[in-house]
Amino acid sequence: MRSKTTPLADERCVAVTKASKRIVDAARADLLKQIPDWQIETRGGIERLERQFRFADFAKALAFTNRIGAIADAQDHHPAILTEWGRVTVGWWTHVVAGLHRNDFVMAAKTDSLYAVTMS
Repeated sequence: MRSKTTPLADERCVAVTKASKRIVDAARADLLKQIPDWQIETRGGIERLERQFRFADFAKALAFTNRIGAIADAQDHHPAILTEWGRVTVGWWTHVVAGLHRNDFVMAAKTDSLYAVTMS
């Protein structure tokens, strides 16, 4: 497990409007360095950050899913989550901008921190 807490995980999500901009390539590369286990995937023509987390069983995967839900509600930014036996796949993107916003990178870093604590 490579993921460690980064300063990005300490940030809070900001309000996003239709006037908000997607993250640009230069900033994206820098932010990806802080969350190296995440991939950019395109689904339905929209880029999102995606990562799969592994667990010993379904109960642990479900507990992690619920913890992600709690931080998502606290930040008012919600992911796509697929919970299966022994794994959870998380996808972050910003609907309002139809792509990636800094908030998505913040939440990916928070998810990594949560996983690190869960697995320690």
